Amino acid sequence: MIKIKNFEHDKLTIKNWHLTKNESWCVLGRNGSGKQYLDQLLTGVLQPVAVDDFILPSVDKVGMVSFESQQDIYEHELTIDATDYIDAEDVGTKAKDFLPKDKLNDGLISEFGLSHRLEGGYRQLSTGEGRKLLILQAIFNGVELLVCDNPFDSLDEASCLALSKALERLSTKGINILLMLSNRQDIPHWCNNIAFIERGQLDVVGKLDSEETKRQLDALLMPAPDDIGWPSTVQQLSDYKHSYLVKLNKGKVHYNGVNVFEDLDVCIKPLQHTLITGANGSGKSTLMQLITGDCTQCYSNDIHVLGYQRGSGESIWELKKHMGIVSSELHRQYRVNGDLLTVVISGFYDSIGLYQQPEHHHIDIARQWLDKIGLLAHQCTPFRSLSYGEQRLALIARALVKSPYLLILDEPTQGLDELNRHRLLNFLEHLSEQKHSTMLLVSHRKDEFLPIFKQHIKL
Repeated sequence: MIKIKNFEHDKLTIKNWHLTKNESWCVLGRNGSGKQYLDQLLTGVLQPVAVDDFILPSVDKVGMVSFESQQDIYEHELTIDATDYIDAEDVGTKAKDFLPKDKLNDGLISEFGLSHRLEGGYRQLSTGEGRKLLILQAIFNGVELLVCDNPFDSLDEASCLALSKALERLSTKGINILLMLSNRQDIPHWCNNIAFIERGQLDVVGKLDSEETKRQLDALLMPAPDDIGWPSTVQQLSDYKHSYLVKLNKGKVHYNGVNVFEDLDVCIKPLQHTLITGANGSGKSTLMQLITGDCTQCYSNDIHVLGYQRGSGESIWELKKHMGIVSSELHRQYRVNGDLLTVVISGFYDSIGLYQQPEHHHIDIARQWLDKIGLLAHQCTPFRSLSYGEQRLALIARALVKSPYLLILDEPTQGLDELNRHRLLNFLEHLSEQKHSTMLLVSHRKDEFLPIFKQHIKL
């Protein structure tokens, strides 16, 4: 199936890698390690400069499911959106149109929890739902090699289990499964062959159940000393005059006659850090959008945010200047051209892109945050040329530059490797000690249920 020996390219090096029929592999790597170049190799985009042995499946037999492939589809759907020209909402390409017509009753669709979503448009799917749809598409199209880049990110526990079992079954039916993962905790028990990629070099490590493999991974993923101080811009919560940051009474959101949630009461007081959990589709992201004002139904709800009752004449900018937001939706929308430093500075102005000359101290603060997340050397690099994980780190820095009263984190660690994920979680604990920002965290991962969260909302 795959046989590569002494592969050389300025972005990727592989000494010796064989993948035989019915084998499943996991390639583990940090953010920016070069996993995206391996994706490009397997899809025929990246060709060797020099190689001794080179056998790959034909491109039409390779299924690639990644955040980047999802983003490409999302952007295409935006270009064909005709909502402005018709007297109705254009949902775009329906989910069912991604699948062969003779497979629309296949039991795997129900197992993936997508049966009720087939008539909806792709843009209406969550990140996790969109990923499951593309995996189904690849399976039904008869691929020989299925490459999944962090497939378990943003999925609830039940969906992770269902996806893992489905992939395991496929691996016993002649489809090679290659998982590109950023966290060891996500390696399923049935994926026993482990390789590691770092700085564009792929090396075979060994079998997952081997003590030697575990020892090597411990050494490869040893955290580097973090001696960079935290930016000194975090302030104290001293000038906030209201008794709560968010108050929602009998909240209700519905689309096309279907309730996302109803009779939902939420009250978040200053420094009452809040964890929000629930199955995919339960309304977690919708609740966040209700708070930020990105869900227009906020005006038909009894909701107070940062001292304003929504619909009382306040502007969205009056609210967002005191919010920091990280979400998959923001990540999908951040499609403008610009370098990394510009993206982080834009957090001061709550804009996607930068449309005014920034103040000098804003530039200094943004550089401090880039230094803290390890990306200062890339400050002039185009944002969209960075890996997905590096982009996500940048958006986290963008949310933190203005030391917001309300920090909304909708699955912020999605796409982060385990080192950066733990750094972020440690930072949240550090931030709680500063007694300024109040955090709302949406997460599926139980190891992210930190003790700093004093309130737990289950949807």
